[in-house]
Amino acid sequence: MMTGYFNLPEVTTKKLYKGWYHSGDLARIDQEGYIWIADRIDDMIISGAENIYPREVEDALFEHPEVLEVAVIGRADAKWGKIVAAFVIAKSTDLSAETLDSYLKNSGRLAAYKRPRQYEFVTELPKTPSGKIQKFKLK
Repeated sequence: MMTGYFNLPEVTTKKLYKGWYHSGDLARIDQEGYIWIADRIDDMIISGAENIYPREVEDALFEHPEVLEVAVIGRADAKWGKIVAAFVIAKSTDLSAETLDSYLKNSGRLAAYKRPRQYEFVTELPKTPSGKIQKFKLK
């Protein structure tokens, strides 16, 4: 495996704990033994003591026919700790926050506390050269 992160002893201590490498991935194993990656622990949003996984919200929004790309993050909120915020690249200029919220509400895919409270419509999302969305830049 590895002995640690270069010049990052605190990160090494956190990631290499009790002989195991902790990747930060959240996963589940189904009844057939398949492993499903749910999200990254660093991306989890805690809103009003509820755990919200951005990937679940993103997957629900992707199902809308007018959504081209989406990224979900947690934003600081005085009342809830964090709220769900969605950055959306729409296929057309007709798409609105109200339309998406109504879509999620009627789809039954997400509990009410998981629905975004803020939507930002953007023309592009910050990405790495390999195409991965850089959520830390959105935060």
